Amino acid sequence: MSVSEMFAALQGALGQDQDIREEIRKVVQALEQTAREMLTLLQGVHQGPGFQHIPKKCQKAREHFGTVRTQMESLKTKFPADQYYRFHEHWRFVLQRLVFLAAFVVYLESETLVTREAVAEILGIEADRERGFHLDIEDYLSGVLTLASELARLAVNSVTAGDYSRPLRISAFINELDSGFRLLNLKNDSLRKRYDGLKYDVKKIEEVVYDLSIRGLNKEATVGAGGEK
Repeated sequence: MSVSEMFAALQGALGQDQDIREEIRKVVQALEQTAREMLTLLQGVHQGPGFQHIPKKCQKAREHFGTVRTQMESLKTKFPADQYYRFHEHWRFVLQRLVFLAAFVVYLESETLVTREAVAEILGIEADRERGFHLDIEDYLSGVLTLASELARLAVNSVTAGDYSRPLRISAFINELDSGFRLLNLKNDSLRKRYDGLKYDVKKIEEVVYDLSIRGLNKEATVGAGGEK
């Protein structure tokens, strides 16, 4: 094979690779648009009246996840199944965003942490790496850390809305989450930096709870919660 023939073959391979990346990019753009629509919808819970419409907003978000599953099915067909990590960077950010959105919806519905397996099911992908297009553990953890920041904001806005028991429950949840992350030996630099931000979320929520305590509102919240049960 001559030099020119060798480089012609290389150009063909580069062209095929570029075509694959372009097809992936189109689907990822659609996923990003769906994620933006869901985020806009769920941001409404931070407003006063939004607390009354949490179930309705969660139901609507669940409908959006139907669109996500369809888009994920399309994404799976755009590249060879054994080259997941070769193209992973293209969808990594939007996948982490979708993990956060799924985790936020589940928290709003049940005030529990969604499992990686449950998120994978919600998104229409696999939890097991061996089974193909899957939810990488680090992508799941990144989404959960974004949830922590969102809940810190929700704790503040709950007080503004007159919901004094929610910050106490969020505080307990975030502290349990922090304890869980402390069990991990994180090697990924990006994930480690994001985890370092969790301590600021914990502190922010602790300040909200402390403020409620100083004002005597934490007792009112505890009594109220007991009355509900």
